[in-house]
Amino acid sequence: MAWVCLARMSEAIDTIHRWSTDAVPLAQRLDYWVGAVCEGFLEMDVTSPMAGSFGATLESAPLGPIVVNQVRGSAQDVYRTRRAIAHSRNNYFYLLCKTDSAWVAVQDGRSARLLPGDAVLVDSRRRYEFHLLQSADTISLELPTAWVDAWIPGAGDQVARRIDGQTGWGGVLCSFVRQLTPQMAAKPPLPAALLGDQLGSLLALATGHSPSESGSEGRAALRRRVLDTTRERHAEPGLTAAGVARELGISERSLHRCLGEGGTTFATALAGFRMQAARRMLGDARFDRLGIAEIGFRVGLTDASHFVRQCRRHLGATPGELRRLRH
Repeated sequence: MAWVCLARMSEAIDTIHRWSTDAVPLAQRLDYWVGAVCEGFLEMDVTSPMAGSFGATLESAPLGPIVVNQVRGSAQDVYRTRRAIAHSRNNYFYLLCKTDSAWVAVQDGRSARLLPGDAVLVDSRRRYEFHLLQSADTISLELPTAWVDAWIPGAGDQVARRIDGQTGWGGVLCSFVRQLTPQMAAKPPLPAALLGDQLGSLLALATGHSPSESGSEGRAALRRRVLDTTRERHAEPGLTAAGVARELGISERSLHRCLGEGGTTFATALAGFRMQAARRMLGDARFDRLGIAEIGFRVGLTDASHFVRQCRRHLGATPGELRRLRH
């Protein structure tokens, strides 16, 4: 199978992007579709028993940190291979719901046989297969791994498990997912963060995690990721909560909420990491060759006077005093 990531044939309707095999001659459609999947999702291999009459479309739109994808098209088999995983710079969980016909999803030695209306979760960091036996008509939600881990502790254990779309919380989740079209994502009826929290809550319930369990364990894990990322990036001037949230694939609201539950704020955590680094450098003779302003710059504070005030507030002395105290 040729991997041809052709130039995207897309139409922007607000934030909706569209790929369609109608853009190319019939003989090129399957190769074009591989390119569309490569660009719109992740690197995967695709085959089809209908190669001679193949047709498909993909529409995609962001909804906060989530991406809503809608696929329509001919029967096909999709393979996420080791080679594709090695070539991918980003990875996600995907929650898929198909309403028109049965299909099969395989991952980690499990094979989920899905009835119309069911859903399934897969992890793009591991090999999987989709066998779309009659059509490819599917809603596929691209979910950042940190976002999923915040709602479902041990989310990797949930892959390739059928979520019953007819009863219980699975039925509620699948009904909600079916409303999340790219058109709705482009013009959401409620704030994207609120819709994302609703999806996360239903996903936790449908996979057997109570709101308290996912809310406490999941957000504790997310809080550790937020703090680790903030520590790693503390030296970046102008670092913001929005920037950290964007890297982790979560909403800024979720970031502030998980930190608040841990008794801190983003500003407090960032200042703490910066002052820890400043204390180390001011207490180490090897950094005496650096001026006060340069040390402030190295911890992410470009204004020397602001750096002095921060040291006085958090460390109890000015940078110069801290250096003199060492002798």
